[in-house]
Amino acid sequence: MTNTPSKVSAVMKPLKGGASMALAAQLLAKADIQINGDRPWDMQVHNTRVFDDALARGNLGLGESYMDGDWDAESLDLFFCKLLRADIPQYLKPWKLVGNVVRAKLFNLQNRRRAWQVGEQHYDLGNRFYEAMLDNRLAYSCGYWKNATTLNQAQEAKLDLVCRKLGLRPGMRVLDIGCGWGSFLGYAAEHYGIKGVGVTISREQQQYALKRYRHLKLDIRLEDYRTLDEPFDRIASIGMFEHVGRKNHRTFMAVARRCLAPDGLCLLHTIGKNKRTSTPDPWVDKYIFPNGDLPSVGQVGDAADGLMVIEDLHNFGSDYDKTLMAWYRNFEAIWPDFADHYPPRFYRMWRYYLLSCAGAFRARDIQLWQYLLSPQGVIGGAPRVS
Repeated sequence: MTNTPSKVSAVMKPLKGGASMALAAQLLAKADIQINGDRPWDMQVHNTRVFDDALARGNLGLGESYMDGDWDAESLDLFFCKLLRADIPQYLKPWKLVGNVVRAKLFNLQNRRRAWQVGEQHYDLGNRFYEAMLDNRLAYSCGYWKNATTLNQAQEAKLDLVCRKLGLRPGMRVLDIGCGWGSFLGYAAEHYGIKGVGVTISREQQQYALKRYRHLKLDIRLEDYRTLDEPFDRIASIGMFEHVGRKNHRTFMAVARRCLAPDGLCLLHTIGKNKRTSTPDPWVDKYIFPNGDLPSVGQVGDAADGLMVIEDLHNFGSDYDKTLMAWYRNFEAIWPDFADHYPPRFYRMWRYYLLSCAGAFRARDIQLWQYLLSPQGVIGGAPRVS
């Protein structure tokens, strides 16, 4: 397996790809991408079936072809940034994915039974792997790079930003919905003296958090958020709302409302999409985050309508580009230690995941929002924290 794709000369003998390749070349040209060009973002094609796959199945076909080694790009993040900045997906009508679109719109793919799938498939890959790839607190969400130069600094800055926005004080009882490996609750307990409850759908995450933060007043549970019904002074949900699903956004807000003190605050940190009508990416759904569904601003607003007052909305989506590239550099550095522990296609799958997402954030195709919510509205307004 080759970790860095080799360049292919721009003067190589042209591939014979037929009508699909000709159409792909026209579309790629709109994004200043060449087939077998010599620039880092150019597409190096090893098997022309990639064009049929991509035109018929969109990113699912493109991603699986990459995993199969049918094509490469030296800078995959630049390839996707250019592709999305030029809005090339608008020209594609992947007819084989019609069923995926209908399924996402009509069915509740994030019901209580299916909600556990992402924990088993993605978050339970192994704590050792995530310890090596992430920062020293295992914060698996966007860092805050305003005054940071390293991944550790960016993640601690994000955790402190959340604490300050929530106005945490010693003794407060805080709920973290989707607590991951406990990074937020651990930081908040150590630096702000809170008592906390965290819920996760990953057994690996729960066991790690219980062990690491056993010296703190934290209760880490393996539990679906919908079962929660107890009082808290503050609520945070950092990088979990992407798994809730459009059919359950309102339920999430109702749970937060019933658990939050009348004068409490809720911080919702989520990736978001620009278009309300778009559906989940089929490749990401199949290989990375099963049943994931990015919300739009309108969908979050609909969910909060009559239940929560939106006190503040902060977008720092461009920081996710930096975060993903930091994770990618760590991943490349540690891969030799893990190559024997994962299937051969895992390397190309994970590379595609990290770099395609970095390119999407860089192109501003997707966003990162922090909402500050209150049940009744803060008299005088909540202080703006940055």
